[in-house]
Amino acid sequence: MSRAQILLIEDDERLSTVLKKGLEEKGYAVTQAFDGEMGLRLYEKGGFELVITDLILPKVNGLDVSKSIRQKDTHIPIIMLTALGATDDKVEGFDAGADDYLVKPFDFRELHARIKTLLKRSGRVAAKDEKSTYVYADLEIDSQLKMASRAGISLNLTPKEYSLLEYMVKNPERVLSREEIAREVWGVNFDTGTNFIDVYINYIRKKVDKPFEDKLIHTRPGMGFLLQKT
Repeated sequence: MSRAQILLIEDDERLSTVLKKGLEEKGYAVTQAFDGEMGLRLYEKGGFELVITDLILPKVNGLDVSKSIRQKDTHIPIIMLTALGATDDKVEGFDAGADDYLVKPFDFRELHARIKTLLKRSGRVAAKDEKSTYVYADLEIDSQLKMASRAGISLNLTPKEYSLLEYMVKNPERVLSREEIAREVWGVNFDTGTNFIDVYINYIRKKVDKPFEDKLIHTRPGMGFLLQKT
């Protein structure tokens, strides 16, 4: 499946880097621009399915960026980011052609949810996690039915065990840190004083690996966990 191409226009390089990394992990292809003029130049090259732009930008502000893009394409989804939260600011953003509006700071999961909604609404390309079935080795996940099986045998998982296993199956053969798992599966900031990630890894190991000869869930000491064939 093709990866949705996103143009990210954000002059805060740290935030831009964090958003790019998070969106790429979700299956999108992200092109960065650090001012409005650069963003418009990149947009002219074409190929984007969605635009995320900050409101306050060097050279050309986000309102003018949005207006320029909207003059050329009346359908491409535009999400506007801003530190301003007043109603008038939001109205001005919508009037400029933005489809959605997020006030900083925001939860990445909220941004991701809005991206998926806008891509579906526009009929543009969806990200890789729009699939309903994921298979790794003899392990299968059905994200529509929220069910998992191995070698055709159904796995009796609790909701959180399922969510953890689903995330690992969607990210196979990559070391997942405790911080990432806590953030993506539990939606919380990681507390180094707890070991709840390790506890849940052990829970799903008992169900996914213990009954089978080939082990799939592995630990990388000091780094995290990964799903990998032995």
